[in-house]
This record gives sequence, structure tokens and C-alpha cells, in this order.
Amino acid sequence: MNEITLNWNEYTESAIMTACEGTVMLENNDNVLPLKKGTRVALFGRMQTHYYKSGTGSGGMVNVNHVTDIREGLNDCPDITLDAELMDIYDKWDAENPIDAGLGWGKEAWSQPEMPVSEELSKTLSARNDVAVIIIARTAGEDRDNSSDKGAYYLSDTEEELLDTVSKTFEKTVVLLNVGNIIDMRFVKKYGIKAVLYVWQAGMTGGLSVARILSGKVNPSGCLPDTIAESLDDYASSANFCKDLKEDVYQEDIFVGYRYFSTFDKTDVLYPFGFGLSYTDFELTDKEFSFEDGKVTVSVTVRNKGAVSGKKAVMLYCKAPDGKLSKPARVLAGFAKTGNITAGGEERVTIEAPLRRFASFDDDGRTGLGSTGFVLEKGTYEFFLGSDFISAEPVGSFDLGENTMLEALGTALAPTKAFKRLTAIPNGDGTYTKGEEDVPVATVNYLESRMERVRPEIPQTGDLGIKLADVKHGRNTIEEFVAQLTDEDLCLIIRGEGMGSPKVTIGTAAAFGGVTRELKAMGVPTLCCTDGPSGMRLDSGKKAFSLPNGTCLASTFNVEIVEELYTFLGVEMLSNRIDALLGPGINIHRHPLNGRNFEYFSEDPLLTGLMAAAQVRALEKSGVTPVIKHFCANNRETHRREMSSAVSSRALREIYLPAFEIAIKEGGARCVMTSYNRINDIYSACHYDQNTMVLREQWGFKGLVMTDWWAYINKEVTIAEKYSLEDHSVMARSQNDVYMVCTSVERENLLEADTYKELTEGDGSNITRAELQRNAINILNFAMNTPAMDRVEGKELTINHVDNPFSDDDVEVDTDVFYSMEDEVTIECKTKTSRGKDFVFGITCSKQGYYSLAFTGYSNLGELAQVPMTLYITSIPVAVITWNGTNGELVTKEAECMMYTKNCVFRAHFPSGGVSIKSLTVKYLRPIDGVEGQPE
Repeated sequence: MNEITLNWNEYTESAIMTACEGTVMLENNDNVLPLKKGTRVALFGRMQTHYYKSGTGSGGMVNVNHVTDIREGLNDCPDITLDAELMDIYDKWDAENPIDAGLGWGKEAWSQPEMPVSEELSKTLSARNDVAVIIIARTAGEDRDNSSDKGAYYLSDTEEELLDTVSKTFEKTVVLLNVGNIIDMRFVKKYGIKAVLYVWQAGMTGGLSVARILSGKVNPSGCLPDTIAESLDDYASSANFCKDLKEDVYQEDIFVGYRYFSTFDKTDVLYPFGFGLSYTDFELTDKEFSFEDGKVTVSVTVRNKGAVSGKKAVMLYCKAPDGKLSKPARVLAGFAKTGNITAGGEERVTIEAPLRRFASFDDDGRTGLGSTGFVLEKGTYEFFLGSDFISAEPVGSFDLGENTMLEALGTALAPTKAFKRLTAIPNGDGTYTKGEEDVPVATVNYLESRMERVRPEIPQTGDLGIKLADVKHGRNTIEEFVAQLTDEDLCLIIRGEGMGSPKVTIGTAAAFGGVTRELKAMGVPTLCCTDGPSGMRLDSGKKAFSLPNGTCLASTFNVEIVEELYTFLGVEMLSNRIDALLGPGINIHRHPLNGRNFEYFSEDPLLTGLMAAAQVRALEKSGVTPVIKHFCANNRETHRREMSSAVSSRALREIYLPAFEIAIKEGGARCVMTSYNRINDIYSACHYDQNTMVLREQWGFKGLVMTDWWAYINKEVTIAEKYSLEDHSVMARSQNDVYMVCTSVERENLLEADTYKELTEGDGSNITRAELQRNAINILNFAMNTPAMDRVEGKELTINHVDNPFSDDDVEVDTDVFYSMEDEVTIECKTKTSRGKDFVFGITCSKQGYYSLAFTGYSNLGELAQVPMTLYITSIPVAVITWNGTNGELVTKEAECMMYTKNCVFRAHFPSGGVSIKSLTVKYLRPIDGVEGQPE
């Protein structure tokens, strides 16, 4: 049997070093940092012991046994001494003013009230300490965008007072930003802060990375993945972001982030994309530029001029010539990160930039090349080398004598109605004036000709005894296998079961693939997926490693270090029998207030795509796969299931789709999740242009596509048409293969969805048998290359763990209250859950067998809220029930378990709050193996 070793010490070290490399230093005046050995530090900020390891929602729900906060990290550093009296003051205040966790799932507080600090106290502390370190912390997350309020994007009044007081009394003040995304930075100049670092949300070991950076054990080398402007109003997307609850008009078009500021508004940039300081200085020499074989190649020597070793990110930007198409003044064309260069040392790096990276998308044929598609207009292409987009210097250019079509593409995904978009009008002196034009609209309805792209129906043969393993090993074709599938099989295989399906690893997001007895009998593996991307979400309460968030990873500008880290995660997934991780999220930071920016990488599609590709390659080394999401234009959380992203074909092709294309073509991604939102009025889950024309026909994607959980579907007729959760036929015809999720997937509930009725009684306008067979092939081809398939064939790997920090995380429970029952008992339990709350009870039963446990309760949260409840019997997890918000309405959730002893102790555990349990009914169902018996 094959074995793999997961060394948790190496895993931890990889996470710490990745977080270090993602730390971005924006200021270091008077060389305040690194702190010298023996430095005495006054640590301010109540969040010093409440470190945000990640944002909130599904991407942050990683259970850990310990989070190393910033105080702990600094306390463990022998070169730094923290002021003990100040820590005691904070601990006492914190006990009297406990953290407000909020209601959970989209109703958390984005920050916590800060402890006031008097000028007298600050003066006393400054007399005996060398440096003040202030922690500002923020969280945000799924189902709710951040706000432009104080205590959210802006500092609270108490935080402002803290900075004012401390900066006046301390000569050296350092601010650490434990955040998932950029915040207002005007405080730096206002209070004269000496040093500022974005330490992000760096997972469960984040405090250790902070200590290494401040002490100088590691030299910061992170660079901003986003542009920080003077004001929120300076971002072009602010004019429309969340202004209309039902629609976001992407009027800024391709001018997102630094593309906008480089073209129109450099003066309002506080810190540009790509900016990041080091404890040393570098220079770029011996630059070489060439253009041949369809790509630009730049080589440069990076020399360390300073006294300490460090790493340097080098970025290449392009300015395309003005022409018929409006263009930004800078577009990132490539980047490279050096290794650790010793003082006085140097390293030669090379950046290659294929033409597509700086091509423009002509969405109405105005360049005269006879089609829409990616083009290069004639003229001079200038390139700039450096770090941030403002300071990068000219490195070379090439001239193109005529307009050139790189890739002709149709009008797929074009808007169905016109709106105005921003354009750049050249002034002739290198500057631009803002203009506007109507976006080109769709001219072709690809859905109408969909059957031209569907293979002929495979005649059904019934069961011939062909197993999926026979296809995998070449004994039979996939068509011969699919011919065996009945109409019922075809309608059920497109449904995933969850959350917390007992058919796969307990407490995970869904089971899919071999979800029925019949499919399993044919050798189709039952596949398991769980939330990511910064570690596995296991709602059973089992622990997993919590990794740095997406913004931190992107800030490394180092694809190699990210790939190394996620290689460890791949093995950890194997050890938990998880086949697919729901991440990375690769939507664009269109606006700083998007609540889910912490999961995503950057405002730039190339940086985002290459980071995603690194994660794909890493996980696939273990045979597991990431599910790249949310496809596409999912750039806000407010009303995410109802809103439409009104966006041009050009903006989609240049900004919002490239990361997905890179992850697929360069990373090898083979699983995609569609988004909740509508794209130009059509729900992503059933968008034919997106899921078939772009993804499969144009990109050549051969993998599996799933919906987001409980996604809305419509028939693509009008914006006003009522959505559905059950019309899986129109989802399937778009080649969105699997609907996530259904409560149960068995033949008994087949008619809950419309697919079977449409297939057997419909006219073929919504679905045909040939299309469902195509979907089945997509699913089965994916399933054949998973660890679950290896288990079906008896080839499961053995994972040897070295120093697993979670090896002793079992929970023992006991209770003094037992309820006696014959066939049924109802327990009244007025339990309002909170984070970490347990509801413990005992059952004394008269006969062994299977029992149902029906919990009745309610939640005041919205319907997309997810509050997992893990049910344990004597410390063994037996089921996970996921409650959704009910807006105060009572609902009943059931689980089934086996009682084989007379007295059973149950524990219902809530890792997050938001549900009130009113009653529990326990009912006898049936004997074990059909034999009545007295419990032991």
C-alpha cells in the first residue's frame, strides 16, 4: 500500500513563511523597523489577543485548536519585551468588555470597540518603552458587504483617539493592520505614524509571522495587490457599487484599480498597486528586452545594495498604443520574485509576457478585423519594469505595423441591453480625458442553436455489468457505460447531497457523483467536497489547518511559495477523504467594500490567475482538486442571489474572466463553481453563453461545473421571470453539471425537481436525454480521477502524520439528565446557541435500532446563512445538520442514528451561533439488520 507522510512541522513553517512574505510594509520612517534586540514594546489595541485568522462565512469556518495571536507571537520572541502592566490593563478591560461575536453568518461585527487610552497612561508607558505597536483589526465576509462607516472601512473615533494619543507621546509608533482587505489609510499622514504594515489575516499561525517580521528574522517583501486611494470616492466603481440592490452597472468597464488610476488619477493614489518596502534596498541593472516568437521577454539583474538579505518582486507593465479601442495606461504583463539575496548579492530574473496578456478585446469589431476577439492594434507597445505601477521605468518597446487578431471570438456573454461605459480619450500628451459610450449588445442567441453542439443521444442498453473502473482502465468506453444509465440515473447524477451528507466525510459541504445506491453499484464513487479556500471547513468539529487568506497570498507575488503551501493542504485533504476543496475564490477586488475580498486575491486578473493556477497544481499533486469560484462577476455580497452584474463583453474578457482562463489553461483546473448572481440578467447557474460557449467551446474545458449552494435558476427569458431552486433542466442544458445542494438524492425524491418531468414529458426545449448524457460524461470523467475512485478500487493511500497538532482533539461529554423512552419522546429545550455552545442530553432506550432525532428551532438570520450543528454520541460524530436562516420561522431538521446501548449520551455542538432550539423529538424507526434486540 502506498504511503505519504504529512510533516506538520514543515506544514506550519510553510504557512508562517508564506504569511511573512505576504506582509506588506508601507512605511518605515527613520528605520524604526526591524526592532533591535532588547527593544521594549508597549502593545496597544484590544485585538492583540483576538487575532482575526480569516474573514467570516464559509471561507473562514476552519476549526482550529489554537490561534497564535499577535501578543503571543511577540511574547515568544526572545528579542522583544512587551510591557507587562499594559497587557494586564488590556486583559482586565477585555474581561469587563467582552468581544461581541454578533449573531453570526453575515451579522458579525466588522470590528470591536477599542479600549480608550489616556494621555497620562501613554506618557507613563513611553517613559519606559522604546516603541509603541498598535493593532487595528477588521473582519468582513460572506453574505454582507463591508461598509463605509466608522469602525469598518474607516477608523472608529476611539481608534483615532488612540493613534492621536500614542503618536504624540511615543517617538516611534508602528501600526499593524490585521485585516482581510485594504482600509482607509489617511491616518498615516494625519498622525505621523513611523511604520505601517498590512499583516492581513494570516491563518492560525499569523502571530508568529508578525513576530518574525518585526524582529527582523524575516525581511518583508510583500507588495500591494490593490491600489490604496485617498478616498473611497476615488475608485471608479464607487459610483455604482451597491447603489441598486437589484443591479450593479459596471460603468467603469476595464478601468478597475490601477488601470483606472494610471490612466486618469495618479494624484489621488496613496499607495499604488505593487508597492511594498523592505529592510534593504535593491537596484535593477543590466536590463535586456526582446520581442520574438509571440512574446516579450525581459531579463534583469536584481542587486541587493543594503546591509541585510531580502527578496524582491519585479513587475512588468505594458502601455498599448492609442487606437480605436480605449486602453488603460498600464497593464500588468508579468512578474517574478527573487530568492533570498544576501547583502551585496544579486540574482538574474526573467519575465516572459505572451501577447494575450496585454491584448485588448474588441467587442464590436471596430478595429476592422472582421470579428470580435482579442486584438493588438498597430502602434508602439511600451514596457515598464519595477514594482508599483507608478515608479516602474521604461525597459523597452516594439512597433506593430498593422492591426492583428490574436483570437477571434463571438459575442458570447454580451449584454442584452445597452448602458454607458467609461472610455479614455487621448489628449495627445500622454494624458487622458474621461468619455463614455454605449456598450455593444448581444447579436447572437447561442442557446437557440445549442443542439448543434450536443453529441447524438446514446441508445440506452440497460445494465450490462460495465463498471466505471472498466472505463478508467480502457476495457470499455465512457459511452458504453453511460448507455446503461436510466432516465432516473441521469436526473439524479446531476444533484449533489448536503450539507453534512452521511455518504461522505462527516461535516462536509456535499456528496456528489455516486449519490444513489444504483450509481454506487455501478462503481461510481461518492465524491466529497468541503469549503475552503484557506483551509478545510469541517462542521463535525474536527480540526484543520487554517491558512493565510487570499489577499495575503497574492501579496507575496510568489507563485512558488503558494504552490508549496498548498501541496501540504492537498495531503491534509487526502487524510480526511476530501476530493474537492471549494476554492480558491478568484473574483476581482472591484471595490474595497466587497465583503468577501479576503477570500479573493487582487484587483488584477493576471496576479489572481497565476495565484489560482499555483493552488491548482499543488492540490492536483495529491490527486485532489480545487473548485475555482465564483464564475463569474461575483463582486459584491449584498443581495447576491438577486442582483445582476451589468457588464460589457470587453470588461468580462479583460478583467473578470482571465483568472478563470489562466487557472484552467495554465493550472489545469478541472472543476468550476458558478456564482449566485445574474450576469447581464441571466443567472450564472444556467447561463449558456458562460458555461458552454466560453468555458467549454472557447477554452476547451473538459471538467465538471457545479452551482453554488442553493443557487437560483431561471429560463433566461426576462429579468422579471421568477427564479427556481428546482428547475435543474435549464441548469443542465447550459452544462452546469451538478446542482448543489439537495437535502437527499434518492429515487424516492426524484420528482422534487423538474428534470425528470421535463425529460419524460417535455418537448425537449428545456432538456434532452442527449444533454443529460453529456452532463453525466462530464461528471464521470471527473470522478474517475479522484481519490474516491482509488478507494473504490482499493488503492487508498496511507497518510502518516508527523507531530499532528490536532491528534488529541476528541471531545468527551457526559450528562446527568437522561430521558427514558419506548418508541418516542419529546424534549423541550429552550436553547439559544452561541459560538461553541453545546446542548447535551442522554437517552435511555428500551431497544437497539435506528432512531430519528427531529430538532425544531428557528433563526433570525437570512436564508443563505449556514449554522452547522454537529451531533455526537459519546464523542463520536454521527451527523451534521446545517441550519439555514429562517427569518424567525420554526423549522424542523432531522438526523438518523443508531443506538446500540441502553444509555446514550448525545451532544449537539454549534461552532457558531444564530439558532434557537425549541424542542427535540426522538423516535424509534427500525431494528438493526432487521432484528429486534435489547440494547446492551
